[in-house]
Amino acid sequence: MLNPNLDDIQLTKEDYERYSRHLILPEVGLDGQKRLKASSVLCIGTGGLGSPLILYLAAAGVGRIGLVDFDVVDYSNLQRQIIHGTSWVNKPKIESAKNRILEINPHCQVDLYNTRLSSDNALKIFEPYDIVVDGTDNFPTRYLVNDACVLLNKPNVYGSIYRFEGQATVFNYEDGPNYRDLYPEPPPPGLVPSCAEGGVLGILPGIIGVIQATETIKIILGEGNTLSGRLLLYNSLEMTFRELKLRPNPVRPVIEKLIDYEEFCGIPDAQAAEAEQQAAISEMSVTDLKTLLDSGSNDYVLLDVRNPNEYEIAKIPGSVLIPLAEIENGAGVEKIRELVNGHKLIAHCKMGGRSAKALAILKDAGIEGTNVTGGILAWSREVDSSVPQY
Repeated sequence: MLNPNLDDIQLTKEDYERYSRHLILPEVGLDGQKRLKASSVLCIGTGGLGSPLILYLAAAGVGRIGLVDFDVVDYSNLQRQIIHGTSWVNKPKIESAKNRILEINPHCQVDLYNTRLSSDNALKIFEPYDIVVDGTDNFPTRYLVNDACVLLNKPNVYGSIYRFEGQATVFNYEDGPNYRDLYPEPPPPGLVPSCAEGGVLGILPGIIGVIQATETIKIILGEGNTLSGRLLLYNSLEMTFRELKLRPNPVRPVIEKLIDYEEFCGIPDAQAAEAEQQAAISEMSVTDLKTLLDSGSNDYVLLDVRNPNEYEIAKIPGSVLIPLAEIENGAGVEKIRELVNGHKLIAHCKMGGRSAKALAILKDAGIEGTNVTGGILAWSREVDSSVPQY
């Protein structure tokens, strides 16, 4: 529970009208609304999770909201990042978010940090705020947010999403567990696909983000039971909520300083291994592929390793679909061996990463091939603009 000096906080006539539905709740009332006005919340990320939680925090009357993001609005964001609009495409997300916050509540102080959060700046950015809300989508930043909150003794309201499922909890609050109690060690790089690779139901971050906003407001008010010590799991397809108990690990490492979280999560080593892997595989540009296709040659097999639903969205003429998953489990390797049968193998995917991985597996099986740099997105940009971007 936060303890501001409520004698210094005054509500205006407009505040009484704006927050009337809060004021008549005994659990909020005048003191609770003053607490909200006196509070400060830092939101890491203004994307899928950040959008709904920021909107509701501003509407609820949180007096100061900090936004940390360095990205720009993209058309692909608009399916779920409801704080942004079409007119803000290619403009900074934090500017878009501030504009929307001030439309909802012009009396909210909005601080902007148009920067990548790092071990060098996290403590300085976090220090002025009462609560930190984690709306990020990658493991290095989640560990960074957690450790900075532990060092500064600030609550960390956590949420994450993937495809049709989400989870939420409150870390580092009232002697409760922190993120390292849930994930003592990060998963191997690439094991958990991003939303860009695996997709996400557009409504899902709205539900999890609103839960994060609810927990944040409860902490400010000092009312109700928070999710500290409980991990809430949500499945949108089954419309089920489950809980797992979380407890502090008595033998967890003591956090004494911020570290290199990219290194901690194995990112540099994974990138070096990927670069070495790609260096061993020949590549061709999409324009070279177009020249080959136009030549009328039939001495090649063009392999598409994306998923079937992606193939339905967009395809390169003449390509054969064998998903990466089939190649990884071995079933697709023999199919490709039969297809190639002395022909040149050319592989592509959405951006080039999955096809490079597929070709590395095939190379180990004695099948050489060439990767299409940039995949079908590059094909759409540089060769055929009628092919949809997704």
